Amino acid sequence: MASLKELKGRINSVKSTQKITKAKQMVAAAKLRRAQAAAEAARPYAERLSGVMASLASKVSGDSAPKLLRGTGADKRHMLVVVNTDKGLCGGLNANIVKAAKAKAKALTAEGKDVSFYLVGKKGRAPIKRDYANCIAKHFDTSDVRNPGFTEAEAIADDLIERFENGEFDVAHLVYPIFKSALAQDPTVDQLIPVPSPTSEGDSSDAVVEYEPGEEEILEDLLPRYVKTQVFGALLEREASEQGASMTAMDNATRNAGDLINDLTIQYNRSRQAAITTELIEIIAGAEAL
Repeated sequence: MASLKELKGRINSVKSTQKITKAKQMVAAAKLRRAQAAAEAARPYAERLSGVMASLASKVSGDSAPKLLRGTGADKRHMLVVVNTDKGLCGGLNANIVKAAKAKAKALTAEGKDVSFYLVGKKGRAPIKRDYANCIAKHFDTSDVRNPGFTEAEAIADDLIERFENGEFDVAHLVYPIFKSALAQDPTVDQLIPVPSPTSEGDSSDAVVEYEPGEEEILEDLLPRYVKTQVFGALLEREASEQGASMTAMDNATRNAGDLINDLTIQYNRSRQAAITTELIEIIAGAEAL
């Protein structure tokens, strides 16, 4: 059984940890409001951009379509762009993203495809490298940026497009979390390159639209912007998911620390009472001996 001094030291240690987890929970809650607002504000723009692309892509086909839309004509080499966080203490968020990436890689490998990884964020590197050490194309570091934004998304997209143009891969998939709430951040896998031809469901307009310049010229400019927007949206969703998962994890840690403090306090009181009782018995025994 632990001594009174040891129990008191453990109680003080857990209380110090509880203060830290409580502080981190409050910081994550404050950051979550901003990150959630940013992620939700970006979604309508991405949806509207998809609608414009649907209208344009329906008028362009075959060899006249830009390469980002028509692809390379092959489906052999696949790249997974995995968007993880740069910091830990966010529950199972990164583990779930890595799990989704590995599941996609396993499915592609089973179909005879070649798989490579483009890793964004620090936390997904080690677990993927353990199983796919020779398949890492690049690590893109965002840890030195306080709030990764469109500048980082543009750099990632430009690099991916350049690699695609150079023939390094045929298809790129974006693996990232979608923020739903502080309790739910669902990993998802979307095709990024070549840009999937969007559908214009819900657009019941029969109006004839003429584009100036032509559809091909507009798509040449619009497709890279679409890729950048998708990567930017993934970064925003990552930030919101990270803060939501961190807030939940720190709240659970604070509650668990409170439960542990209660258990240790009960043990301390019982040990103290037992020590007092033992001391009284010894005093009584000594008095009787006299």
